[in-house]
Amino acid sequence: MTEPALPTAEAAACAARFACLGDPTRVLLLHAVASGGPSTVGELAGRLGIGQSTCSHHLRRLAEGGHVLLSKEGTATRVATNTARRPDHVHALDLVLGLLPARLGAAEEPAGDVSVRAMEPGDWGAVRRIYGEGIATGNATFECEVPSREVLAAKWSPEHRWVAEVDRTVAGWAALTPVSTCDCYAGVAETSIYVGADARRRGVGTALLRHQIAAADAAQVWTLQCSLFPENLGSLALHRNAGFRTVGVRERIGMLRGRWRDTIILERRKPEPPSPATP
Repeated sequence: MTEPALPTAEAAACAARFACLGDPTRVLLLHAVASGGPSTVGELAGRLGIGQSTCSHHLRRLAEGGHVLLSKEGTATRVATNTARRPDHVHALDLVLGLLPARLGAAEEPAGDVSVRAMEPGDWGAVRRIYGEGIATGNATFECEVPSREVLAAKWSPEHRWVAEVDRTVAGWAALTPVSTCDCYAGVAETSIYVGADARRRGVGTALLRHQIAAADAAQVWTLQCSLFPENLGSLALHRNAGFRTVGVRERIGMLRGRWRDTIILERRKPEPPSPATP
């Protein structure tokens, strides 16, 4: 018997997540809250022309499914969309529609001889060579040629450039690129991880990403994001295992070697939110 492309357990989880939307009244309620902002149960019942007890019943089902949040405000119950769960719902729907790979391998634990240190001037040759090996796979980047050292040095944050070594040889690198020069995005950066062709499946990427995350957290970089091709299953597994979540899919976002390609946007938030004084 052929094994289904979407694992049965994953299919069951997706079905449970969307089961409560099988009633038109719940769909109308969720749309009313999402488009109109937080409301009370009484306001929603009046807007839809249904009884308040019926409205409460359907909202409880939506809350159980993780779609809305219910909170008491005096004698009234206030309803708001559960924005924290929205990426989970997007991820589940994209899995069902085949926009995301259904099966991901586990990221390898670093071998004992893998170490990570800050990138040094003498590493640029190895870094650019490994970049080229990633380009050659056709699933790492839209770049078709390795950028110059000058371009990369101007692009990457000087404090967040790392290399991994195996037997004192550079086996991979990681770097952060600020997403904007605006102060409000000072703690948001895009992560890049590349592993040399001869060093793959040794946990080099895992070691680099863990080190990068720890350094970013210490430096108050509160959001790390990346854009990956759906075909890059190894990098998808690596980032998801490190706490990245799917934000969305950008379909036909760019052309590579004569073919339109999709990308999956993932992000990781620092566990402790920035203080109010932080931009």
